[in-house]
Amino acid sequence: MAAASEHPAILVVDDAPSTLEILNRNLTAQGYRVLTAPGAAEAIRIAETTPIDLVITDLRMPRVSGLDLVRHVRENLKDTEVIVITGFPSVEGAVKAVKTGAEEYLAKPFTDEELFSAVRRALEKRKARRAGRSAASSAPPPTPYGIVGKSEPMQRVFKAISKAAAASATVLITGESGTGKELVARAIHYSSPRSSASFVPVNCGGIPEGLLESELFGFVKGAFTGASESRAGFFQTADGGTIFLDEISETSLSMQVKLLRVLQDKTVYMVGSSRGRVVDVRVLASTNKQVPALVKKGLFREDLFFRLNVITIELPPLRERGDDILQLVHHFAAKYSKELGRLTPRFSDEALKVLRDNHAWPGNVRELENIIHRLVVMTEAECIEVPDLPPVMRFSALREPSVNRTLAEVEAEYIRNVLASVGGNKTIAAKILGIDRKTLREKLKAAFEPPLEP
Repeated sequence: MAAASEHPAILVVDDAPSTLEILNRNLTAQGYRVLTAPGAAEAIRIAETTPIDLVITDLRMPRVSGLDLVRHVRENLKDTEVIVITGFPSVEGAVKAVKTGAEEYLAKPFTDEELFSAVRRALEKRKARRAGRSAASSAPPPTPYGIVGKSEPMQRVFKAISKAAAASATVLITGESGTGKELVARAIHYSSPRSSASFVPVNCGGIPEGLLESELFGFVKGAFTGASESRAGFFQTADGGTIFLDEISETSLSMQVKLLRVLQDKTVYMVGSSRGRVVDVRVLASTNKQVPALVKKGLFREDLFFRLNVITIELPPLRERGDDILQLVHHFAAKYSKELGRLTPRFSDEALKVLRDNHAWPGNVRELENIIHRLVVMTEAECIEVPDLPPVMRFSALREPSVNRTLAEVEAEYIRNVLASVGGNKTIAAKILGIDRKTLREKLKAAFEPPLEP
């Protein structure tokens, strides 16, 4: 039985009181109704009398395990989603939990945004499943898996997702940072025959080179100092499902050789072991760089590129999506207003014009989402006007647009203005731009280093 309230009910289960307290506080602040239980047995008793939309449970708990709780929820609470939270030593258990019926898992420690994103995805999937059962038509939703857009470039993307989902080939998703490459990967997975199995995203650029191999393929006990027990990797976790290698162009040539072997042989070798394990995993990958150019420079293996590039989906930058910008503005405004429990603000025609026409959006959809989120939080008026927009956008609204400036010049000016508006703080500037500090440093180097003397 689903919760009747418009504020979803979340049951958090963990035998660590500190974890219960933190998750309770953070999720309550997001507008959710939160119940807590110190163990699986107590959680089952609560679920028998209280409608629950989502269960977030640890795996390793005394007496009744988290896996037993996942199994109970799947067998008895058909409309309740499950997210497993686990430490690295429990990855094998997480694999079992996902196959038993958990929507996904989060490895401790995880950030607040990772938690909130996982909760939103699980609740959106629950809502879509319930709507699908009651809908008379089987037509696909206009915004599949949270991808908003009606423009012609996005219609091509939706068609490509549909075709890729029906196939089993590897897919390379390309596009600038912030265009939504992971959303597309999730859409492919959850539209495919593998949708009931796990989807495992891996940020290749966010894991240190020395750890990436053991994270991807796992390791056996004694493989290196600190390996006190064997642990499966992301490929084993994704067995039967899909692994998403985000920013694969950030991997080293030596790692590319190992990834190529997995693609060719479907066999994974754990660090410290000479015995391979066959895995049934579909590989999706993404990059924000031009891989053919990297191949020419010797920075990316050509044979791996050919293996990945069976199907290519190129995401358009936001500046080329026309009125999708306005649709996204209203989408994000409604989304964050609902989280805050307030009415969705309107946008004046002048403000919408600035958002659509007077900004290059180098950070793409991620940048737009961050700005709208901030506006919803900080603006109390019922209507958002041009003066409410960030300083850099107000500045651009006063300028006469120039058709003679290159995109690189526009982007460089925007970065300069954002840095000026936050007093040169690169961390804050990167958040506003919707990119990480490494990408910001690269853009600053490209934009502001003087050219070499001939």
